Amino acid sequence: MRFTPKFLSRLFEKRRKQTFDYRVYTREYDRIVKQDELPRVLNRLSDDEAIELAKAWNAFEFALTSWKTTGALQGLEKAKTITAQLTPAQRQDTVFSLLVDHSGSMRGQSILLAAAAAEITCEFLVRLGCKVEVLGFTTSRWKGGLSREKWKRSGRRDRPGRLCDLLHIVYRSADEDDSPTLGYRLRNMLRPDLLKENVDGEAVEWAVSRLMKHRQAKKILLTVSDGVPMDDSTALENGEAYLLEHLKSVLGRLEDEQSLRVAAVGLGFDVRTIYGDGVTIENADVLATTMIDMVYSLLVKSHRLH
Repeated sequence: MRFTPKFLSRLFEKRRKQTFDYRVYTREYDRIVKQDELPRVLNRLSDDEAIELAKAWNAFEFALTSWKTTGALQGLEKAKTITAQLTPAQRQDTVFSLLVDHSGSMRGQSILLAAAAAEITCEFLVRLGCKVEVLGFTTSRWKGGLSREKWKRSGRRDRPGRLCDLLHIVYRSADEDDSPTLGYRLRNMLRPDLLKENVDGEAVEWAVSRLMKHRQAKKILLTVSDGVPMDDSTALENGEAYLLEHLKSVLGRLEDEQSLRVAAVGLGFDVRTIYGDGVTIENADVLATTMIDMVYSLLVKSHRLH
């Protein structure tokens, strides 16, 4: 029997995902926290860092008024279309997770606009009747942190697996029924000491595990990221592609989950090389409107396909 290159490619990809050996050296130092716990998890801000945070928060509150208005108006237009296509019951039967990359390369305008876009998108979804949560992912320390120190003390075994201290953050839980406006809860997302390494595969698994606990029939994860997974400590001991291959493996497994849709918005890199459903933008200035468009597409497609 002759096999086409396309068939062989799919077969190889399926086997690769099934056999990828992802390991975690230790979970002892991983943390899952609410945003208001971050000051206790991270070091105290230096005077310069405190000033930087104050400036960023001031920009978030006052300098982005026009930008936020544009995103909100886009949301109003899309809301009219969605309410015409989906019933209130369908919208209420949907839960969203907005997962924001907190890698060091997001520092500056990217994280500022990501926070603002998350707020706009969250408010848009809540007013539609959907459940929504906002999450972030990074590491609590650079250079492998306490995990790497433990590995060094224990004999430095070869290829130890993921070798860093994960920090997963909940800014808003889907269980909340309070105001859709995130407001002050996003202030800590702008901390200059927060953005470090990014282990996307485990972050996606975490976000999806949270979605799966909800009774809603339609579950949608939208990730915002500006690059491939990277943690120097893990890459040094396991190879540069280790975390990327894990992310691809995770996404491959999730393709079979009928109730779930996973998509991404890429800031300056082509997420479609990793995610089956994604949009790439070169400038974060259009992030809010792009996220609204993506949410609209995901929401409508999710209810049309099933």
